[in-house]
Amino acid sequence: MPKLPLSFACWDYDRMRPLQDGRVRPEGIDLTHLVLPVEETFYRQLRHQEFDVSEMSLSSYLLTLDQPDPPFVALPVFPSRFFRHQSIYINAHSGISKPGDLAGRRIGTPEFQLTAGVWQRGILADDYGVPVESMNYWTGALEGRGRFEKIPLELPDTIHVTPIGPNQNLSAMLASGQLDAILTAPQPSCFGREPHIRHLFENFRAVEQDYFRRTAIFPIMHTVVIKRSVYERNPWVARELYKAFDSALRIAYDDLLQRSALKVMLPWLHDHVEETLAELGPGFWDYGLEPNRHVLETFARYSHAQGLAKKLYSAEEIVLAEASESYRV
Repeated sequence: MPKLPLSFACWDYDRMRPLQDGRVRPEGIDLTHLVLPVEETFYRQLRHQEFDVSEMSLSSYLLTLDQPDPPFVALPVFPSRFFRHQSIYINAHSGISKPGDLAGRRIGTPEFQLTAGVWQRGILADDYGVPVESMNYWTGALEGRGRFEKIPLELPDTIHVTPIGPNQNLSAMLASGQLDAILTAPQPSCFGREPHIRHLFENFRAVEQDYFRRTAIFPIMHTVVIKRSVYERNPWVARELYKAFDSALRIAYDDLLQRSALKVMLPWLHDHVEETLAELGPGFWDYGLEPNRHVLETFARYSHAQGLAKKLYSAEEIVLAEASESYRV
């Protein structure tokens, strides 16, 4: 029986590499793995639906669910997770020394719907009493020029978002003082070059560890989506893809634990892994609905409260629960 050919666009993660090199092959599927930078994948999939399966920004995916005919379904597979306290940058000349100082300030963000920004604004509101509406936002390219929202937004009047000029970028504006802070995912180029550009949370590692201890949230950035038309014609692919993604993740876990020869070029990898396990516990990157229900529903609450998602989605409405269900014998 011929296998179903599917294209899959995703970045070059250790947890995806066994699918890329063929060590893991989903049953019944001939998977063509395209290794593409995340922004290229998101743009091409959201604008043109070029791939049968792809990595996808969690925020962007959630917004597609508001469409009359949502184009994708998501697996409970999460290629990217990231604590985001560390990627809030400030201009120290603005007099910002604590999160509460961001109220009323000029805040840059590449896109208002950026997943990192949704998490950052939600955390600032929940943990530090900085309402989303209290900041004024400027959007556009972090570096270079010409970035814009991948999905048109209809925000409430209480949230003020202004696109920057076509020849401006957020990094230069932060350095010059035109912006007071940036909520971002990548590190701006002005950081490390300009001494007055600093982390809002200088001790971000301790802050992020405390955040996890209090919330049990390791923020999800990206999920994996299947074109709805592909899924509806072949509903079995969701479970087979999930099984393959989970098998690849197990290999990545095992690679981190190898001690005879380091598979990652970090000389003290053992100590870092042990510390991570002590802080986050085993299975800290696990896929599936139930281990991630509270993370998905926290993000959904943030997206809805920030005027992005038009309804408050449940975890079952976000990802395909049946993909990660297992049978017993």
